[in-house]
Amino acid sequence: MATATQPKLDASSAQTRKALLEAGGAVFAEVGFHNSTVREICRRAGANIAAVNYHFGDKAALYREVLAYYQSRSLQKFPLDLGVRPGASAAERLRAFVHSFLLRIFDHSSDAWHGKLISREMIDPTSALDAIVVERIRPQAQHLGGIVRELLGGDPDVELVRLCSFSVVSQCLFYHHCQPVVSRLFPEQKFSPEEIERLAVHITRFSLAAIKETARSLNRHSASKTSPSSPRRLPAKQRRQAASSLPATSR
Repeated sequence: MATATQPKLDASSAQTRKALLEAGGAVFAEVGFHNSTVREICRRAGANIAAVNYHFGDKAALYREVLAYYQSRSLQKFPLDLGVRPGASAAERLRAFVHSFLLRIFDHSSDAWHGKLISREMIDPTSALDAIVVERIRPQAQHLGGIVRELLGGDPDVELVRLCSFSVVSQCLFYHHCQPVVSRLFPEQKFSPEEIERLAVHITRFSLAAIKETARSLNRHSASKTSPSSPRRLPAKQRRQAASSLPATSR
């Protein structure tokens, strides 16, 4: 069904719209939203300069559509669970989440602008960020939060689940955002699919150990608060010596 911003398209118009989205992805990823121009996007798409207005309304609307387009393609290519078996353990699902996250942000295929687009949006946010959070990032955060909550066990504090989730994601983002430094410090560190899989295993193991220890610490703290504290009983010999040293009137 046609809408005010997306008219019903014939094959030629649909092709033009797709070309604009893909050209927009390249331009926005290269120079960011503010430095990009509709003229350059239309030039790369081989479209008339009025095409952006016709299909999207303006540059800002095109940018929002580009973000949604590439995030959708990225999640279709690398779903959050990476096809793990039904009933998989929380640890297996955490590894799948981490692996999927890394694959998405390090996707080097010719049209994979997802990682660069999101990185630019984090550094220089636009009005599109609100929609990205609601429609894309929040569901992923809830997915990870469910895994972390299960790993912690019991009824963990909401803030603790959030902090643990942030710690997992921050490890993934470090390698992406700091890649220029990492590659100079350790030239042997590559980000091929095989290396990314090994990195996913490491991040998962590290995170599982940290979450497990956090859960143990919480249990120990909870036990110490609920258990009644009783004074330490002295050995029998020390009790007799203490008693003999008391004045006769207090015995």
